Amino acid sequence: MGLWSKKSIERCYQDAEGWPYNLQRTLSSGQLVLMGIGAIIGAGLFSITGVAAAQNAGPAILISFLLAAIGCAFAGLCYSEIASMIPVSGSAYTYAYATLGEFIAWIIGWDLILEYAIGTSCVAISWSAYLVSFLYDLGIFLPPQFLASPWQPVLLPDGTNVYGIINLPAFLIVALSSAVLILGVNKSALVNALLVILKLCVVVIFVALGYSYINQENYHPFIPENTGVFGEFGWSGILRGAGVVFFAYIGFDAVSTMAQETKNPQRAVPVGILGSLCICTILYIVFAYVLTGMVNYQDLNNPAPVALAIAQTPYVWLNGLVKLAVLCGLTSVMLVMLLGQSRIFYCMARDGLLPRQWSKIHPRFRTPWLSNLILLFFVGAFGAFSPIALVGEMTSIGTLLAFVLVCIGVMILRKKQPHVHRSFKLPLYPLTPLLGIAVCLAMMLGLGVDNWLRLLFWLAIGMVIYFGYGKKNSIYKDRPKSR
Repeated sequence: MGLWSKKSIERCYQDAEGWPYNLQRTLSSGQLVLMGIGAIIGAGLFSITGVAAAQNAGPAILISFLLAAIGCAFAGLCYSEIASMIPVSGSAYTYAYATLGEFIAWIIGWDLILEYAIGTSCVAISWSAYLVSFLYDLGIFLPPQFLASPWQPVLLPDGTNVYGIINLPAFLIVALSSAVLILGVNKSALVNALLVILKLCVVVIFVALGYSYINQENYHPFIPENTGVFGEFGWSGILRGAGVVFFAYIGFDAVSTMAQETKNPQRAVPVGILGSLCICTILYIVFAYVLTGMVNYQDLNNPAPVALAIAQTPYVWLNGLVKLAVLCGLTSVMLVMLLGQSRIFYCMARDGLLPRQWSKIHPRFRTPWLSNLILLFFVGAFGAFSPIALVGEMTSIGTLLAFVLVCIGVMILRKKQPHVHRSFKLPLYPLTPLLGIAVCLAMMLGLGVDNWLRLLFWLAIGMVIYFGYGKKNSIYKDRPKSR
């Protein structure tokens, strides 16, 4: 019976408010918007844009960004409705527990580790590479044996490949981010706000200065003719480009994990999710317009396309600012992702599916500090010793699966609990969640067999842990199905 046990919405509230040393409600709508922006805008803005334009969409990458944003909006609207009904920590894990039962809740909680914890490891490895490049420009050279995993060579700025002992910068940035999170959500929000403001300023400076150097001829043809291969330009290229740049939007759902630390979550969480999506969409489109106007799309297949654009101007000093902005962007992504994962661990541990000690709240800082420490070593170890190819390709398919389950959860709650108050109701029901399911499933199918096999392998490990530990220790194992 415990396998399909559900937590009632009332029980979700009781668990959130009745646990010793509750999480502190201090975040505002504005802080949640900044958290969402912090999670969304990372290195993808400065790299994925150029690659998708060069290989798939050409200048029409602007349309690709818009289509990807629409796909995210469907999922974001579904997140917003459920978050307004169940304003507690845990995000899609908690929503699944209330709608689909404990077994599905475990699957989605385990699945979210792919997005948050493993994804953060990938970001930490990228952060390390950008730091090495930034310090190299300043004439500072770090010992190469402490800059790379033992299993993956790293190309240093001077052109040499090295195999290291440990990627120490990756571990240290995870440790620093975890320390900030342990000290309190207010301090985390402040650090994130400063990082977001800095990277947004650099984006605005690039757009403002680069606009004068746009060559209108670079926009012709706006939609390059298809090569005869699906996804290589034409309208199929725009669709493929949308699938590529979709991953630049991943992270907005982390806002929902902070509902229990928000002053007015029924209003603030939808504002945080949809507000950050709107702002980032506008920034992405404007940024892509200027980038593809400054450099012909055929020349943008480069890991650092912004550097090519800056080379068209006399503002060479912008290269250093862009690297600094990327470092800030990646740091804020890690901060928000680690925050989100620690809250999911907290909820799963509180429910008994993970060791209950992990749900301990620090009596002074009011944060799940043990979850943060566990993530420090787990994520830090992946970042320090794993090749980026291993962790980088495991993230997106898990996120899309979470989106699908949230869209299904909205429909179940509408049918089974229609009278529960919803301070935010998604428009065009049931079309919106159905479109969300369709778009996310389509993107999952487009990720290829290898990623599906990785997902199934990851879920298989999760099944072993659930049936070996979680199911036996769940505090709801003797509860009836409906409660």
